[in-house]
Amino acid sequence: ADKNIGALPVIAGGVGVGVVSERDYARKMVLKGRSSVGTPVSAIMSSKVITVDSQQSVETCMNIMTDNHLRHLPVVEGGQLLGLLSIGDLVKEAISEQASLIQQLEQYIRGD
Repeated sequence: ADKNIGALPVIAGGVGVGVVSERDYARKMVLKGRSSVGTPVSAIMSSKVITVDSQQSVETCMNIMTDNHLRHLPVVEGGQLLGLLSIGDLVKEAISEQASLIQQLEQYIRGD
C-alpha cells in the first residue's frame, strides 16, 4: 500500500509461478480471517499465470485480460519477466492511441 502497488509477480527458481494481487489478499486473507504472519504467498497467489511477450498489441492484451478476468498481465521475453501490465496501463495507452488517430483524421479532413 505504501508504494501504491496493486500486484506483484511471484518468482521461484527464476520462473514466474504466480501473481499476488490486492484482490487475492482481500479475498483469501482478510475475508477468511487469515493472518499475514505465517501464511505463505503460495496460499493466496493466482497460480494460473497467463503471460504475453513484448510484441503483443494493446488490443490483444486487453482482450486477454477481459477474457480471463485479469487486472494484471506479466510480460515475459525469453523466459525473463520484463514487467507487469495493469488494465490501467492498457486503458491509458488505448485512449492515447485513439486521441492520436482522431487528431490525424481531423487534420486529413481539414486538408492540413
